[in-house]
Amino acid sequence: MNSITGVSLIGFAKGQEGGGARPYDPSKRAFFGPEFAWARPEEVANALQKAQDAAPIWATLGHKPKADFLRLIAQGIEDNAARIIELATRETALPSGRIQGEIGRTTGQLRFFAKLVEEGWWRDVRIDHSDPSRKPVPKPDVRSMLVPLGPVVVFSSSNFPLAFSVAGGDTASAFAAGCPVIVKAHQGHLATSECVGNIIVEAVRQSGLPEGSFSLLFGPGRSVGTALVTHPTIQAVGFTGSRSGGRALMDAAAARPRPIPVYAEMGSINPMVILPGALTDRSQLLAAGLAGSVTLGNGQFCTNPGLILLEAGPQTDTFLQQLGSELAKVAPGAMLTESICHEFLGGLSKFTELPEIAVHTKVEATPGQVGPILLTTSGQDFLAQPALLEELFGPATVAVLCNGIEEITKVVLALDGQLTGTIHASPADYEQVKTLYPILAGKVGRLVHNGFPTGVEVCHAMNHGGPYPASADGRSTSVGSRAITRFSRPLCWQNTPEFLLPEELKESNPLGLLRLVNGTWNKDLPE
Repeated sequence: MNSITGVSLIGFAKGQEGGGARPYDPSKRAFFGPEFAWARPEEVANALQKAQDAAPIWATLGHKPKADFLRLIAQGIEDNAARIIELATRETALPSGRIQGEIGRTTGQLRFFAKLVEEGWWRDVRIDHSDPSRKPVPKPDVRSMLVPLGPVVVFSSSNFPLAFSVAGGDTASAFAAGCPVIVKAHQGHLATSECVGNIIVEAVRQSGLPEGSFSLLFGPGRSVGTALVTHPTIQAVGFTGSRSGGRALMDAAAARPRPIPVYAEMGSINPMVILPGALTDRSQLLAAGLAGSVTLGNGQFCTNPGLILLEAGPQTDTFLQQLGSELAKVAPGAMLTESICHEFLGGLSKFTELPEIAVHTKVEATPGQVGPILLTTSGQDFLAQPALLEELFGPATVAVLCNGIEEITKVVLALDGQLTGTIHASPADYEQVKTLYPILAGKVGRLVHNGFPTGVEVCHAMNHGGPYPASADGRSTSVGSRAITRFSRPLCWQNTPEFLLPEELKESNPLGLLRLVNGTWNKDLPE
């Protein structure tokens, strides 16, 4: 692996050196390594032109070359795992075990999409044969499938330096759909981004793909990011980050002469309802599990439970004492970046200044670190204070003590769209669960029963998204096989001669795909 140079990767070319920022070690509160140069306007334009040139080749690229390319990236990441762990742990203050887990998640995603590409069913191939004898109008031959959108820009996330970054889920699903990708690296893990970017560039070379297949640009979102999103070459955007950042990209994309979709995942407070029967059955276990979920990754997961809804009473008081004791066991730690730490502490100050909220448990920390905190308020006060709907991105959660299931229901109805919603219940609570489930389902993208929302399984059925503002488009997911549909569109061929049809739509089905033919799913393989 080459040493870190601090310049953008524009296809196979390197950007110019210059001023920008240096990688930062949040644990030591010190900069290290070379200064990274922000991409100049001409470099952004060059990356866009190369992506545009590569798009027609990617649009007709076969299943096997794409799958092999994705697996090559995965292998490159594994081959350079030690170097990636060294850089990522230093830039994020995350432990090596967490980064090792992210490597597994990232390579697993890449291979997951490689297999999906090979299977081909995601193309949603549909064929309706002609019927010239139909009266009063003959029926034409109609065939359709999903095709790639074209060049895509992906914005790396702050909290996942690998799994939601340069070679993360957005990049993997865009490649799988057949789209060239330009990544705008996050400033919180510059060196890690360059390291992984070089692996992708080398995979492009080895695969014999056009150099515009991939570029990695460094620089601020307001300049480099906006220039990418507003350029006519870009056909879609993948983003994981704050609501303000996602909203800015959505507005910029919508203001284009030809608007494009922005698939932004913008955070969530992930409400968790704990019903009385669950507390009776397993109060201490719930306290331990919840403390682990709230503080996982120092609270910097988009699925950490930031809002706990309970019925007020002695049983709940005991549970809060148990939860506070479990949180007190968790040592303070550095956050991913100085700005994230500053925003968390600022948001926390706003909350604790409200007369309606009380600090139940707070773990004191040294400068540059944060410790877990448990806040409490009543259902009535929560409903009267809209500020409490905001996300505290860090190891904090708010327990809302409600006057019965009716008030819990009112709180759920008052919530914005969320990534997840959780209910803990025992059989004694099931009548209440029947009432709450459809209401909570209308607010979230994933329902969790008797579990904890942190951690997102990469599988076909997973949905990682939710109604706005959790996601820009609640019909999409950034995790799981449906993620590929964000970067594709349906295209229909009518009365098209066989020789002009793509392999997927040919009558003989040479790829052996599962297809919807005249309303019936089958693999009409040639004899």
